[in-house]
Amino acid sequence: MVVDEIMRKWPATVAVVLRHKMLCVGCPIGTFHTVTEACREHRVDEGDFLIELELTIRGER
Repeated sequence: MVVDEIMRKWPATVAVVLRHKMLCVGCPIGTFHTVTEACREHRVDEGDFLIELELTIRGER
């Protein structure tokens, strides 16, 4: 799933993206970048990021 789609489907995930200092919010590349690609570009640990995304989507964060 691409980053833009995740943020649109689950708006609470925007805070996760911003907390990791990722510039995906409003970025035109966000419509193409997968989570893996975005994490690599921003040098964010994908495992930690995915855990935080999942907790946020479940409403546990």
